[in-house]
Amino acid sequence: MKTDKEKNLKWLILLTVIVGTFLGRLDQTIVNLALPKIINDFGITVSSAGWIATAYILANAIFVPIWGKMGDTIGQKKIYIIGFSLFIFGSVLAGLAWNLSSMIVFRVIQAIAGSADYPTAMAILTLTFKPGKERAQALGLWSSSFAAASVFGPLVGGPLIDNFGWRSVFLINLPVGVIGMLMAMKFVQESKIKRKEDPFDWWGAITLGGALTSIVLVLDKGLDWGWLSLSSLITYLSAIVFFYIFIKIERGHSDSIIDLKFFKNKVFVNALLNNVIVFMTMMGSVFLIPVFAQTFLGYDATQTGLLFVPMAFCLVIGAPLGGSLVGKFQARYVIMVSTFIAGIGLYLFSFIDPRSTAIDIIIPLGIMAFGIGLGMSQRTNIIASAVPQNEVGEASSVLALARNIAGAFGVAVFGTILQNVTNSKVMEIGRYSVINSHNPKIIQEAIGLITLKAQISAYGTVFFVAAIITMFGVITAYWIKVQHEVKGEVFVE
Repeated sequence: MKTDKEKNLKWLILLTVIVGTFLGRLDQTIVNLALPKIINDFGITVSSAGWIATAYILANAIFVPIWGKMGDTIGQKKIYIIGFSLFIFGSVLAGLAWNLSSMIVFRVIQAIAGSADYPTAMAILTLTFKPGKERAQALGLWSSSFAAASVFGPLVGGPLIDNFGWRSVFLINLPVGVIGMLMAMKFVQESKIKRKEDPFDWWGAITLGGALTSIVLVLDKGLDWGWLSLSSLITYLSAIVFFYIFIKIERGHSDSIIDLKFFKNKVFVNALLNNVIVFMTMMGSVFLIPVFAQTFLGYDATQTGLLFVPMAFCLVIGAPLGGSLVGKFQARYVIMVSTFIAGIGLYLFSFIDPRSTAIDIIIPLGIMAFGIGLGMSQRTNIIASAVPQNEVGEASSVLALARNIAGAFGVAVFGTILQNVTNSKVMEIGRYSVINSHNPKIIQEAIGLITLKAQISAYGTVFFVAAIITMFGVITAYWIKVQHEVKGEVFVE
């Protein structure tokens, strides 16, 4: 029997990793708010400032699988604390940056450090909580903190930037980070590891890094370059070549950085696919909401941030509710229902227009967030349960990587759809419009109104497409067929 002290320790460990995950994700969202001030301070262009975010995404994507493998090899607690310490160090440096080059270097340090959190945190929780309902609830609450941080970013970042300047969004990580690191040192237990004599798979890490760099780079810059431009085509080719070499290396390595056997596991693959679809549509479409609110509804940054507060609460409500359903219903049915609810929320956004009120945005956001939260425990628990315990860090790094790439892909895809649909609708509306005037000023105003109408209509189309794609996620959830479940513990073939 577990003593009360041991039970309390479990939840303190959960709180510890939630602090780390929340801080890392919060940093990503807040920095985007600070970019206009950084641009003005450094005297740089918007295009140049884009590399501050791009460099972070690239470094984060490359190092997630490396940290995940190292956690399984030398210990989750060691890697978690190393990553946390390095993140604090990088944050302070970023807060002291003096030009664009220094900022990019310091953001890369932050990204490398931040990428250690997800795979090690998930592995720590998997090893701390017993399989079944308890583990699923813990993983669900932790996963919700990841999503909730995206919501609270504008709320925290706006006042910090307005009152203390853009450097405060980095320097605030020092006191909060030190608290989180001390909690990790005190509460987190080191994982018991079977030591391996095989050398670390550096060539696998390098080739995977090259492939991921190419993919993230083209997703981030493809809209500016043109998806069929020479730069994009070279990047596509680079990704294919690196992936081909990576797979060749992994097949011949006795202790590969990513175990390719994961992808022969149907439960793992289908759960991963559902995660990819959900995160692609959520991150790829929700990033348009602040743009719409500020462009067409006249909201300022603070008002826009307040729209997302109910979304955070719905996530927090949905996650533990989904965890409580572990063992009562098959995981795939809960994931199917949660994905369907998220799709309904996205579909409701297809009706927004300049007459929409705050409620018209809050309700769809809340429905979508509740749906995502409801399935969060089950999605994460399936991934953790589908692989051997000593490979949880590696598997969770694949999950983190898939979610990050899915988010970047979603932003790129829906941004492109918005642009293309707008252009198409401008032509369509213009074809059936008659301007009974030769006055240049009136003609210019009419063209502006046509473009405005086309843009508004395009937003509705993007959200409708996002809802349809999300419904495909319901099908992938149905494919998550486990051999059997006992009290929420998943057994796969």
